[in-house]
Amino acid sequence: MKTYAIGSGILTYDIIEKILRDNVRLVLSDEARAKISHCREYLDRKEENLSAPIYGVTTGFGSLCDRTISHEQLSTLQENLVKSHSCSVGTPVDPVVVKLMLLLKAHALSMGFSGVQVATVERILDFYNNDIFPVVYDRGSLGASGDLAPLANLFLPLIGEGEVIYRGERWSGAGILDKFGWKPIRLQSKEGLALLNGTQFMSSNGIKALIDGWHMVNCFDLFGAMSLEAYDGRIEPFYDCLQQVRPHRGQVETAEIYRKILQGSEIIEHHKEHVQDPYSFRCIPQVHGAVKDAMHHVTEVLHIEINSVTDNPTVFPDEDLVLSGGNFHGEPIALVFDYMGVAMHELGNISERRVAQLILGKRGLPEFLVAKPGLNSGFMIPQYAAASVVSQNKMYAWPASCDSIVSSNGQEDLVSMGANSATKLHKIIDNLKIIAAVELMNAAQGIDFRRPLKSSPMIEKVMTAYREVVPFVEDDVVMSDYIARTKDFLENYDVVIE
Repeated sequence: MKTYAIGSGILTYDIIEKILRDNVRLVLSDEARAKISHCREYLDRKEENLSAPIYGVTTGFGSLCDRTISHEQLSTLQENLVKSHSCSVGTPVDPVVVKLMLLLKAHALSMGFSGVQVATVERILDFYNNDIFPVVYDRGSLGASGDLAPLANLFLPLIGEGEVIYRGERWSGAGILDKFGWKPIRLQSKEGLALLNGTQFMSSNGIKALIDGWHMVNCFDLFGAMSLEAYDGRIEPFYDCLQQVRPHRGQVETAEIYRKILQGSEIIEHHKEHVQDPYSFRCIPQVHGAVKDAMHHVTEVLHIEINSVTDNPTVFPDEDLVLSGGNFHGEPIALVFDYMGVAMHELGNISERRVAQLILGKRGLPEFLVAKPGLNSGFMIPQYAAASVVSQNKMYAWPASCDSIVSSNGQEDLVSMGANSATKLHKIIDNLKIIAAVELMNAAQGIDFRRPLKSSPMIEKVMTAYREVVPFVEDDVVMSDYIARTKDFLENYDVVIE
């Protein structure tokens, strides 16, 4: 896939991940070009024979929807909208999220229900293909009436305003247009509203969180299996027959994954004195599996969202309708992003409990996983660090969608807060990386205490790679350095379970 034609079909998580990974160039499909032109031409004709005001086209916005705007001022109205609404604040957004915002907005506009110009969509793709990242900040959206503030900042450079990052440097919007020899887009009626209304900020953060989240799911499956080996745990809770009498998809998948990871392990096969493991080991299929089921559900909802028209009003040229509705409201994704946050938090919750079991000095392991506990504190305090960020994730897991603050002088009286639901997913995942790093450190240390027994070929491969980065701990070391090295290792390790 060297190029991808926007408007040629539906977008999926897998397609988007491939577009990003392979740095695919985007083009506008002929089908999309025709749909966009058809809708724009209809809207132009509609304005010439107007019998009643059209929200956002010939009126003001929000609570100003009763203010009529003259035909001569329609373009100025749209430009003023983009300028006045560019109120995103806080921390600059990850360039990957900005790139996704450009991709998803171009895709939404390509469906031909927004009344934009072809030239506007093409300029969005120009920014995408040349890695021009408008400066957008992570706060300011209420997640209803779309992601107004961040999308306004995203599209300021189209009209020669705002700022962008290009090749690591900040450029003014006007400056980057001059560099590429582009003229500012002169927005037509409805266009500013089409650019700013929509859920692309929420959706882009959600897609990025899914990409990172699935990597963490795979890491926790692998590191959890390593912890099971270090703890000398039992394989019976992962038997398929046990899952089939409670066949949740994620549970069945997780147990199968663990059987594959542990296949050929001398540690798992040798005789066990204990008859049962604690929940944090025994219930891995049920807990990890439930997280996977939540992730699958989020993916399904997000697939609907990114292939939907979410600006307002929506233009139906073949039906001769311009309808003002609420497709921009972020409630459907706000709820599932909060669900995903709770689920991802639980991965860290159970991981920290496995770490706590490993340092208790049970099942032949030394206390705190060092040969001379007392003189050495060993792995005592990494568990503290994990517990700290688990606690913080519990705070982040509180659903942002439970809140609503009235805006636009009462016109927009129930908002989703879905942008906050989306952006806090990144904070949860960043904390998960720390928790996963602590588990990997402890699990690897525990496995080395099981020598000369070997683990499975898959785990031994991880051990070999990991020990090139972090050695076995004989005596106390600066643990924060090892946590940082481990975190870097897991961020870049490709977990492949075959």
